[in-house]
Amino acid sequence: MENKKIGLTNDKLSYCPGCLHGIAHKLVAQVLEEMDEVDNTIGVAPVGCAVMCYKFFNCDMQEASHGRACAVATGIKRVRPDNMVFTYQGDGDLTSIGIAETIHAANRGENITVIFINNANFGMTGGQMSPCTLMSQKTTTSPMGRNAQMHGYPIKMSEILKEVKGVAYVSRVTLTNPKNVMEAKRAIRKAFDYQKAKKGFSLVEVLSTCPINWGKKPTDAIKWLEEEMIKEYPLGVFKDIGGKE
Repeated sequence: MENKKIGLTNDKLSYCPGCLHGIAHKLVAQVLEEMDEVDNTIGVAPVGCAVMCYKFFNCDMQEASHGRACAVATGIKRVRPDNMVFTYQGDGDLTSIGIAETIHAANRGENITVIFINNANFGMTGGQMSPCTLMSQKTTTSPMGRNAQMHGYPIKMSEILKEVKGVAYVSRVTLTNPKNVMEAKRAIRKAFDYQKAKKGFSLVEVLSTCPINWGKKPTDAIKWLEEEMIKEYPLGVFKDIGGKE
């Protein structure tokens, strides 16, 4: 059997119907193919739905403990500075136990790329509230909806990281239609281009769906993302140092 793509293995994707992880995987793989970097790339995947991606990417992959992907990626990149190094993380990982690892890696200007999948809940473990869960959104641990007094407000990582000096590029994209998919691919390409140019830390936040845990049909999940998530997490480029070193 021939490979689906050079950047992806032949393993059948195991994500739930309507989940957008598969599209995100394809975009990362396509970018690495086009840059001729697949064989030179090391990915890091921690706990959560993201941990399964080591079966799907056709590059070297390293598993990390929950939240520690940026720390592991830092060690790999410092030992192997000529390799492309990326992490692939969900919001239940990156913005909760991993928030310190992420911010400090960004503050040090570590020359790594982070692909951050934000679906507003802990997807793998049953749909618990994450730091990115929207206000009033119901989850298994916020059955009455997220409440600011009890739970605080949604964490906006792209907006936070744009203020960090070591960051070269931060953008927020989504995958709900062909236009958005192409914009997401351009953002991912720029993030990897900046790493190759040794400009510093880059992160692409991808707003994604979780139909099973949201209790929605795939089409309704897309609609909810477009109508509700994007209001809370507006799309766009938050930082781009361009030609500056």
